[in-house]
Amino acid sequence: QVQLVEFGGGLVQPGGSLRLSCAVSGRTFSSYAMGWFRQAPGKAREFVAAIRWNGGLINYKDSVKGRFTISRDTAKNTVYLQMNSLKPEDTAVYYCAANRRGTLGQAGYDDWGQGTQVTVSS
Repeated sequence: QVQLVEFGGGLVQPGGSLRLSCAVSGRTFSSYAMGWFRQAPGKAREFVAAIRWNGGLINYKDSVKGRFTISRDTAKNTVYLQMNSLKPEDTAVYYCAANRRGTLGQAGYDDWGQGTQVTVSS
């Protein structure tokens, strides 16, 4: 029902920053949760952060708290993940997803983007 396209990934040095964007098209609802997930080579996909489309609630994976910030711009139909103080262990393919039920946890996402690669290395 919604289409998601991630962009903004790339190669950065440890300690650097990136801002990922997720362009959202189609009908959205204020109760939707928009999430970021990531999957590193050889590892399972993991939850990173989520935000209600209306901005009312935010949830983060513990390991990114204080470093990553999720936000959204409803006028631009875009969700962002600002990533600071990047570490090699942040290297992964990052995906955005939409949860129609509005829950901010790991489960319940209905629509997914194609992913964007983030590599943190010297």
